[in-house]
Amino acid sequence: MPNLLARGLNAAAWVAALTVPFWLPNPYHLHVLIMAGIFAILALSLNLLLGYTGLLSLGHAAFFGIGAYASALLALRAAWPFAAGFGAAVVLAGASGWLIGRLALRLRGAYFVLVTISFAGVVSLVAVNWMELTNGPLGLPGVPAPALAGLSLATKRAAYYLVLAVAALAYGICRRLVYSRIGRAFVALRENEALAASVGVDGTRYLVLATVISAAMAGAAGSLYAHYTRFVSPEVFLFSYTVTMVIMVVAGGKGTLAGPLVGALLFTALPEALREAVAWQWQILAYGALLILVVFFLPRGIVPALAAWRARR
Repeated sequence: MPNLLARGLNAAAWVAALTVPFWLPNPYHLHVLIMAGIFAILALSLNLLLGYTGLLSLGHAAFFGIGAYASALLALRAAWPFAAGFGAAVVLAGASGWLIGRLALRLRGAYFVLVTISFAGVVSLVAVNWMELTNGPLGLPGVPAPALAGLSLATKRAAYYLVLAVAALAYGICRRLVYSRIGRAFVALRENEALAASVGVDGTRYLVLATVISAAMAGAAGSLYAHYTRFVSPEVFLFSYTVTMVIMVVAGGKGTLAGPLVGALLFTALPEALREAVAWQWQILAYGALLILVVFFLPRGIVPALAAWRARR
């Protein structure tokens, strides 16, 4: 019976997601959902590291920005089609993840965190100061809207379905990984790295793999962001983006597949709802208070708390 209920809820969620543009035609609300979808991909990517390997990356915005700039520059300077630029953004971000993984995974704990923050700072400085390539603080305006097979995806409805498809693919990749031998190795390293190594789990190999896949997914989100907003600037490397990802993962439920999705939807829509309901002087205070309440009453996250409640029922 619980499995039947879960399948019914999943089916209802998919039906709702696929039909949103028809019963929610407001462009502003659709924009919020598109941004929530992009952040869902980012949260899923960070959750692979934080939730399943136990590694906290505070430089994840760097991979997001690398994907955004790579896709935008290839479209503007080399006239690459969206699909090619998207693929290049994924590969370049993944390669950056491999480099950071090889360098930083010799370290653990706070040292790993410092390396990832430093990497994000270096990439941000390059974006600001390399005027000939990135146009510096002025950014890159006029990024073309995505198009596939000659079909323009410039409308919000088309952009929503594109982001939904990529988010579903990212979720599928994470699910396949988590329930495979690789996912079990991730969890073993998170729980006790020394014990995992004693039974033959190569910690460096699996942690680098997790970093590469996580970075590649963040690069995909960056490409979508660049072509949807039609503008890229060094602001994509802001530390606030990484903080937002961490909030989404932790509050939604790290180490779960649904947690990052719930966290992304909630903490993308919440600031917009507060903007309409509360005066601007109180928006940050109300957001902080609500976040503290969530962490205090649901320390394991929203999804684990709901699962525990359903089990008790």
